[in-house]
Amino acid sequence: MRKILVAVAALGLLLAACAPENPTVSGSGSPSAASCSKDSLNLVNPGQLTVATDSPAYSPWFRHNDPSNGQGYESAVAYAVAQGLGFSTSEVKWVVEPFGKTYAPGPKSYDFAIEQISITSERAQVVTFSDGYYDDQQALIAIKGTPIASAATLAELKQYKFGAQVGTTSLTFISQVIQSTQQAAVYDTTNEAKSALENGQIDGMILDLPTAYYTQYSIKDATLVGKFAPAGEEFGMAFELGNPLVTCVNQALARLKTDGTLADLQTKWLANYNEVPLIA
Repeated sequence: MRKILVAVAALGLLLAACAPENPTVSGSGSPSAASCSKDSLNLVNPGQLTVATDSPAYSPWFRHNDPSNGQGYESAVAYAVAQGLGFSTSEVKWVVEPFGKTYAPGPKSYDFAIEQISITSERAQVVTFSDGYYDDQQALIAIKGTPIASAATLAELKQYKFGAQVGTTSLTFISQVIQSTQQAAVYDTTNEAKSALENGQIDGMILDLPTAYYTQYSIKDATLVGKFAPAGEEFGMAFELGNPLVTCVNQALARLKTDGTLADLQTKWLANYNEVPLIA
């Protein structure tokens, strides 16, 4: 996203940013120990794990726009997976890949991308996804004191104009779930959507919940109006289609889930969203 969740039939046609349709993930079987030894991995650069994310890299997924510092949920997850594959911190190289290119077809110059990429069946036709590492949902930001800021139901939102970053499942959420009577405004970046909200060009922004939680503080007089019911949306790492490396990454992810590391990282880097009002 990015920068960047009720029945959502077409969320996979977009992204910031977000709901999967439980696609079958290619290469998710259990690999043998030998096939996942460090010197046997299918890597862009032997002996080095090359990981992509967008720039700027936003909180709470990354901190200080520096994926390599290990701070922020996705940075921490990437390093935990790398460690599970046998890589030291110095053997992980970060590269920039714009969000929209992470789920585009074709060869990749990195081993996997991690940047709030929702797993969808459409995207899984052209890239291979890891198992999910975060269950997400959508949320609404608006300006304090405006009529939309007091909305508590989906029915109350239909009259308003919304904006979201291009390529995000947030855009599909606006059309398929909120079903606004006004066409959504599409922006190249989240920063452009933020400016539009500040300038009154849109009534509200739709983002994934953790990003919305932090983004509200970077917009003058903004407020997090509420979150929407989960729609089975998961974030996954995106690989070049058919890359067998995904099986080893999934094995590492499974260990992180089983031993509680993934839950601990969520507690450390993500806020508690239980008190955010539900828009139903």
